[in-house]
Amino acid sequence: MQTLDTLIRHWRNDPGGTYRTWFLWEERLKNFRSIRRGIQVVVREIRENRFGTQYRGSSLETVVHSIAEQRQMFRGADHAFLWKPKLRIPDIYENPEHQRAFGHFLDTCACCTTEQELLQAIRTLDARGIKGLGPAAANLMYFLHPTLMPPFNTAIVNGYNAMTGAKVKLGKWEEYLALRAGLLRLTQAHRSLLSNDLGAVAGLMFDVGSGRYAAPPRAEDGPDVDAWRADLAQVREESKAARKAQETALAQDHTHTQVQGWLRDLGLALGFEVWIAANDRSRAYEGGRLGDGCLETLPAGIAGTPGADAVRLIDVVWFERGSLAPAAAFEVEHTTSIYSGIVRLLDLALGAPERAVQGLYLVAPDSREADVRDQLRRPAFQAVGHLHMRYLPYSELERHREAMARFGQGLRAVEAIARAL
Repeated sequence: MQTLDTLIRHWRNDPGGTYRTWFLWEERLKNFRSIRRGIQVVVREIRENRFGTQYRGSSLETVVHSIAEQRQMFRGADHAFLWKPKLRIPDIYENPEHQRAFGHFLDTCACCTTEQELLQAIRTLDARGIKGLGPAAANLMYFLHPTLMPPFNTAIVNGYNAMTGAKVKLGKWEEYLALRAGLLRLTQAHRSLLSNDLGAVAGLMFDVGSGRYAAPPRAEDGPDVDAWRADLAQVREESKAARKAQETALAQDHTHTQVQGWLRDLGLALGFEVWIAANDRSRAYEGGRLGDGCLETLPAGIAGTPGADAVRLIDVVWFERGSLAPAAAFEVEHTTSIYSGIVRLLDLALGAPERAVQGLYLVAPDSREADVRDQLRRPAFQAVGHLHMRYLPYSELERHREAMARFGQGLRAVEAIARAL
């Protein structure tokens, strides 16, 4: 137990480990809400017989792609759902009954609240024996119930086996449930160091399973433990060096907060009331807080809409002074999931159509323009093309923001530098 405590403490302090690069990532919790809403779209399309027979271009692809964007931890999460024509798996595209069973499983997981209900949903799905549909679906469950269902992939399994001496295998739900039980025990045994969000202990297993750390020797003393501690120290030094190199490379890059600050100041200069994302308002910016001078609460006409919780997380929103009608909304996609930002903008635009938003903008580095355009081409977003979402490059905003603040009026100046999508 002592060596495992040592590993966990090292992992928590490692700037290159999943704890700091993913679990504490400021965008991680934002994505839970977007992925939940995406799963609800999949359920609705299956229920209404609109899901179709293809993975590519489907609402499921959109959701799984968003999960796969969750940094290294979930890279490759879409492999299990890709249609494999020679094997005819996973059999949820060609078999309507299996598709409906999968939809019912997702719906149950999204709506239920207890551990027993989730376990029963797994048993019901497993009993159908749907070819090719295994516990990779647990990654969807994790984003619905992070304290009850851990993620599941090869590296997590390998790490768990190395740490515990277990022989968990991929591909079967009973193997996943065995791993889940073990991770719950580990979390409880080390509750002072591990969050009850099972992404934490899964991230630790991932780093061991992917070879970042060696599993601690099961003996509590002796030369094996000394060698293992030396390996940990070396990983820490290598991680510090890699982080320093990354910081040097990004020294000229603009931070997410800085771009939010530009948009805040520009909106105030143009005469708008400004909203800053609820989880960003207290961030330090130019000697104060990012939320200084901005609205403390959403206008009543927005706060009462179904998508208000998502709207509160939009990076920057400009409201007309006086009427507080939404004029423009900006999602800053510095390195984060573009899909999630689009969903939040749509929650604002579609949640209160009687208060139509004049401008919806995806603000991103120039290097991400192709990514932005690819996301908007997804079939899931074709039905909202009339909202005329636009791309605003960092370079154009940086170059023209001061002139727009001095001489601009309304949204015309912003429209002039934004690019149609």
